[in-house]
Amino acid sequence: METLEERIERIEFYQSLLIKLLDDKLAPFYKMMMEAKLSKKEIQDLLQLCEELSNEYKKQKAEGFVVFTPLLTQFVGMLDPKLEPSKTIEVLATHGNYTPLMQEFKSMIANIQ
Repeated sequence: METLEERIERIEFYQSLLIKLLDDKLAPFYKMMMEAKLSKKEIQDLLQLCEELSNEYKKQKAEGFVVFTPLLTQFVGMLDPKLEPSKTIEVLATHGNYTPLMQEFKSMIANIQ
């Protein structure tokens, strides 16, 4: 009889095959979440962080702020360690949600490099 560990290992393997199969059809955001093996809670935390920072960005933009480095610093500092900041920003910028904020972050990173 197959152990629970063996079953989980097989399911993870099948998931990796499905990711490869759907590579060009799978939304980059979901692909990145699966490849990083984030839990539902970790994904919810990421989306909540993005929502909070996006709202703060809009507020600061309306107040005339032009420098948003603290928001980027907060994003990177609170980002799940399984995710690479630049790639996550890139994927979120194309995902459709939080696009203005992520475009701002991309611009800031490009100016640093």
